[in-house]
Amino acid sequence: MDTQTLLITLSGQDRPGVTKSLFTQLDPSAIVLDIEQLVIRDRLVLTALIHIESMLVAETIITVSALAVDLNLELSIEQNVAQSTTKKRDRIQITLLGAPLRPEAITRVAQELTERGANVDRIRRIASYPVTAFLFDVSGATATSIRRGLAQAAVETGADIAVQDAGLDRRGQHLVVMDVDSTVIQNEVIDLLAQEAGVLSEVANITERAMSGELDFAASLRERVALLKGLPVTALEKVRGQITLTPGARTLCRTLKTLGYRVCMVSGGFVEVISPLADELGIDRLRANRLGVQNGFLTGEVEGPIVDRLGKRQALEEFAAEFGIPMRRTIAIGDGANDIDMLEAAGLGVAFNAKAAARDAADTSVNVPYLDSVLYLLGITREDIEDADELAGFITPSPGL
Repeated sequence: MDTQTLLITLSGQDRPGVTKSLFTQLDPSAIVLDIEQLVIRDRLVLTALIHIESMLVAETIITVSALAVDLNLELSIEQNVAQSTTKKRDRIQITLLGAPLRPEAITRVAQELTERGANVDRIRRIASYPVTAFLFDVSGATATSIRRGLAQAAVETGADIAVQDAGLDRRGQHLVVMDVDSTVIQNEVIDLLAQEAGVLSEVANITERAMSGELDFAASLRERVALLKGLPVTALEKVRGQITLTPGARTLCRTLKTLGYRVCMVSGGFVEVISPLADELGIDRLRANRLGVQNGFLTGEVEGPIVDRLGKRQALEEFAAEFGIPMRRTIAIGDGANDIDMLEAAGLGVAFNAKAAARDAADTSVNVPYLDSVLYLLGITREDIEDADELAGFITPSPGL
């Protein structure tokens, strides 16, 4: 049988029934090889690749042309267009977000891809508030080859850019492990305790020595906790009341849990202060330090192993093993040098409003003040967030809560 392929493209103002009208006009003997449809701001682009007998081509062109006129749509018909059977290689996804997002950021992403011979197959907006975020589906580049250039582009443009392989690992259960101080919460718990004990300046001096490299984290923590000796346990309740959640923390945890993620927290802070918050957020596991207590007062000692830089990485690995989740499907979020090991070990390390050392160790950085922006790096759209809330019977609050 003498046959041809036709690529039919209709574009213009969207309305109900366009797809039905097109396929109703086609001869019943036609074979549909491919369909793509996209609607942006009520503007429709509908393409159909069909296989049809040559004797029906002229009639089909006339019929579809008349339909386009009736619907006030633009029409393009190409003949003998081959169906693509080539598997696209090295597929990645790039998330670009900003508040606001400037044209320069998009230009830089496109430039980096062009220079590496990569192709943008699709771009879609996944959020418009509290940040603007776009997801690029890209072929012809690996995450490793493109990440360094895009990291530099992020620094120069002020946008946040994340690169991930687009494969089966984006499906299935994931584990998210978050630092607490200055990540999930805006406070440093040790400082709140020091304020209650009247030793804030002394604690700050030790912290500064640790940051300058004079003390490691474990030694500095023991020195700071020693200054809390004699603080009544009742002060812990007051400190809990002073904790301020980072904007978007509730939304992040609630959405991840509804979508089936495992969510854990690790902290160089203290279980006695953080545990009620972890329960409130529905956290699966918490690992943090423990304060020594005797006769209703702090002893000035830390009980058990200290959760330091290595301890956070070990917690990530142990949580992953417990839940049976491969390390490549783990996400770590943190802000400081104490988080570097877990940021490097995770499948995706996210530096959240972080210090330079943590940014350098992470796969990507988020520099907007909303913790739920991390959701967009995972390909979760604002619409997904609202759908998850509806599924859980929760009324979606304003963004960033």
